[in-house]
Amino acid sequence: MCGICGIVNITKGPPPDIELITRMMGRLRHRGPDSSGYYRDSRALIGHTRLEIIDLETGAQPMSNEDDSVWITFNGEIFNYIELAYELLGLGHNFKTKSDTEVIIHAYEEWGTSSFERFNGQWAFALWDRKKGRIILSRDRHGIRPLYYAACNNKFLFASEIKALFADKDVERDLDMAGLSESFTFWSPVAPRTAFKGISELRPGHYAVVENGRVMSGPYWSISFPDAGAEDNKREEENARLFRELLIDSSQLRFTRSDVPVGAYLSGGIDSSITSSIIANYTDAPLRTFSIRFTDSEFDEGIYQKEMVNRLGTDHREIEITHKDIGEIFPAVVWHTERPLLRTAPAPLFLLSKLVRETGFKVVVTGEGADEVMAGYDIFRETMVRYFLARDLSSTKRASILLRLYPWMARSPGRAPAFARAFFGKGLDPTDPGFSHRPRWDTTSTIKLVLNPELRHEMEKTDVVGDLLSGLPDASEKWNPLCRAQWLEMVSLLSGYILSAQGDRMLMANSVEGRFPFLDCNLVDFANHLPPRHKLLALDEKHLLKTAFKDIIPESILKRPKQPYRAPDAASFFHSNTPDWVDCITSEHAIKKAGIFNPKAVSKLLAKCRKVKGLGMSNTDNMRIVAILSTMLLHHQFLEEDGRGECDERPAVPVTAIDMVKHFRHTVCWSG
Repeated sequence: MCGICGIVNITKGPPPDIELITRMMGRLRHRGPDSSGYYRDSRALIGHTRLEIIDLETGAQPMSNEDDSVWITFNGEIFNYIELAYELLGLGHNFKTKSDTEVIIHAYEEWGTSSFERFNGQWAFALWDRKKGRIILSRDRHGIRPLYYAACNNKFLFASEIKALFADKDVERDLDMAGLSESFTFWSPVAPRTAFKGISELRPGHYAVVENGRVMSGPYWSISFPDAGAEDNKREEENARLFRELLIDSSQLRFTRSDVPVGAYLSGGIDSSITSSIIANYTDAPLRTFSIRFTDSEFDEGIYQKEMVNRLGTDHREIEITHKDIGEIFPAVVWHTERPLLRTAPAPLFLLSKLVRETGFKVVVTGEGADEVMAGYDIFRETMVRYFLARDLSSTKRASILLRLYPWMARSPGRAPAFARAFFGKGLDPTDPGFSHRPRWDTTSTIKLVLNPELRHEMEKTDVVGDLLSGLPDASEKWNPLCRAQWLEMVSLLSGYILSAQGDRMLMANSVEGRFPFLDCNLVDFANHLPPRHKLLALDEKHLLKTAFKDIIPESILKRPKQPYRAPDAASFFHSNTPDWVDCITSEHAIKKAGIFNPKAVSKLLAKCRKVKGLGMSNTDNMRIVAILSTMLLHHQFLEEDGRGECDERPAVPVTAIDMVKHFRHTVCWSG
């Protein structure tokens, strides 16, 4: 994993500024602390900060082909690079390194932009084609690795993180109202939007060609499902066997293709338990596992983690998180995520990756993606229940299914029919493409009630839900409703929040790479063609996954109640003591100056929160508190300040400098 950045002149002008690329690389140093480098010619300047994982000796970047006509800066891993290199050798290409980076260059030379669909991995890269005078950006299928760009003053800029773009003082600094509206609806901006005006994010599964001042973007891959009834009709036992083989292959690929040791996150849930068990049972490598514990028992999964550690015999490390820990680290978390947050859940993951790094590991395998690919979230079960109830909402017999969906209602079964009518009695048009997610979006959007009325009015000019739904493929009308729900979850929450705010940003904050076996392109394609009942059988989520691995996972894990990963929210800031920064950014003066929130509404909510010390707050109020704090931090860090944070803007040494303008190529230790 690394950081990438670059500057390309849109029209003729002076060569791009080395001082600027140096600042950009400095702001990405946490992504690549082992070394850095840049390449410059009269039109382009591309930079790279390296986290050494594959080909430690010869894999430095930027890297070129044989005649220096194509240059690359690459963040990520192409896991099938050995197979691709063998194919390219047979086609006459010569390799000077053993890295996956060089495979991308030769694949582009051989197949052009169609090469991207051949890659099995997680990536964001930029290829500078000198002869054609164009730069090509590419991003992996699910958006595991980030890539942003902006244009200003005859410059096209790109970088792994927005803070690097803000190293250029010409780049506009303002919040984007549509991006904020998406954050307060979907939990995150949806690419190409970001939280900042004028800055775009390359969509997952897309590439962009920048040539003659024009940015042309298109997909090389998209999420798709077969028509309802046309799914793979193999028996459950056969599909379970095939799924098992694919996940074992995917896990082995991500654990063994590395020149540094690889660890594993172990949450105590089924997904990480399976990936850890695969590593323990199907590789020869020693297994080091890492877990989060909470002092608050409501969030702790330690009993299940301990069971798996004892079963697998792993060398285990864990970190125990308090409310105070989350409150203290939250400003750094927001600086790294570069977006409003509605939950504090990324904060413990920030501290977990810090533990991983301090233990001497650079890479961990995690279970992210399983819930989206195999329909594991409650929202999928709720969707199918809503479709079932919508056929006859007045039926008390149908409403009784809620007792299975929500076992807590068994304590007062008389509430089930009334709850069904209240919760499911609106938005029940089965032809609505957003049917599955309307309840969540409506609930989340109540955050907007605490906004400055003028800003809220400005937000409402953009129909963000309509924009998202317009992206559904035409073929989706024929998909099973579960598949449409999966598409919406993958396009919004998975990419923008799970893989970014909770994933890449919290890992790379401490220079750790995450790898995700459940998002292997072959496995996802197979899973997308499964019959929906193999993923969600009645109300049994991830049914085929459980069937496929029931022999190596204890029954206590397979049958445990679903416990989504969460962390204390409002209580983290008001439980025992309030961090100084909270009072600073929520003072009446600060709220009025930023102009984002309604001062009276904020004051009222904060008073309520302080009174109960953040405990017993409703789900909506918890989201509002975290949204206010994170958005105010974002405003302070990136608008009132310049996004630099505490970094000193010096890239990691050694710095390999290749300057075709001044005709030198050398390696230096940076001195300022």
